[in-house]
Amino acid sequence: MTTPTYAEILSVVADDFAVMDKQVFGSLNSKVQLIMKVSDHVINAGGKRMRPLMTLLVSRLINDVPSDKANELAAITEMLHTATLVHDDVIDSSGMRRGRPTANATWNNATAVLVGDYLIARSFNLLTGFGDMTLLKLFSDGTCDIAEGEVLQLQHQHNIDTTESDYLQIIDGKTSRLFMMACVGAALLHGKHHDKELLGALSDFGQHFGNAFQMIDDVMDFVGDSNAMGKNLGDDLAEGKPTLPIIKTLEILNKANSPDYDILRIAVQTGKTDNPAALIDLVKSSGALEYCKNRARQETVLAQNALDKLPDNKYCHALCQLTRLASSRLI
Repeated sequence: MTTPTYAEILSVVADDFAVMDKQVFGSLNSKVQLIMKVSDHVINAGGKRMRPLMTLLVSRLINDVPSDKANELAAITEMLHTATLVHDDVIDSSGMRRGRPTANATWNNATAVLVGDYLIARSFNLLTGFGDMTLLKLFSDGTCDIAEGEVLQLQHQHNIDTTESDYLQIIDGKTSRLFMMACVGAALLHGKHHDKELLGALSDFGQHFGNAFQMIDDVMDFVGDSNAMGKNLGDDLAEGKPTLPIIKTLEILNKANSPDYDILRIAVQTGKTDNPAALIDLVKSSGALEYCKNRARQETVLAQNALDKLPDNKYCHALCQLTRLASSRLI
């Protein structure tokens, strides 16, 4: 079966997407010129807009008509995602994202943090316009979870005792939650507040898709194309981030009483190494990446299974194609 391209999947809601894409920046109305300038820089940094695409697909899946509300919610979702990226870049002292200088590198940390704060505040300002407390609670609870996931990751930084369970808790917040919000939020726009089966299926889809997406991302940190990713291979290792490939490699080496365990342990704890390429090779040769790939495939299947409970139409098929496209990076 041929893997679809992102453009092919997007084409199913191309008109909606074009409207939404303009709205992401158009929804900002700050009187402060610097906020508009920095926001323009980060919003137009070339992201795929995968989360708002999901909002548009779910909206059409439920009711196949153009929806101004869905376009607006999709734009808000992207605005929130952008805010998290801006804050991430400050935390990681990143100089580049998607091949472009980050906001913190172009201006400074203080400016980047405050503009990220503005994007979150503006998102909630716009959310109140829907007049739906359930939708507002979904996004406010979810945004708390996202912040907690980021703090939890920071708490486990350089911690060699981080477990897979800890990792799942981290990615549930920092990655999967926003995918879930993007999907469930679209259903609430169509008044599906009491359709537990629909909301449960959309929640499960977003959750498991996000888990798989992050696991694949973490594998690609060791085997991907650094130019395509816009970052160097092994960055997660150098930053002491407790990703699943690192957690699993430490576990495998420790069980085998391998002398390489201490080499990797010290590198994770200190974030320093004389030979980063050797550490990347160590992770590759340990078997940890195969384990991580299988876990990502399991999460992908769970996401696809959740779609079986949704209406069988071209928009549901497009969501399924997104899971196939994401997992195609593992081949």
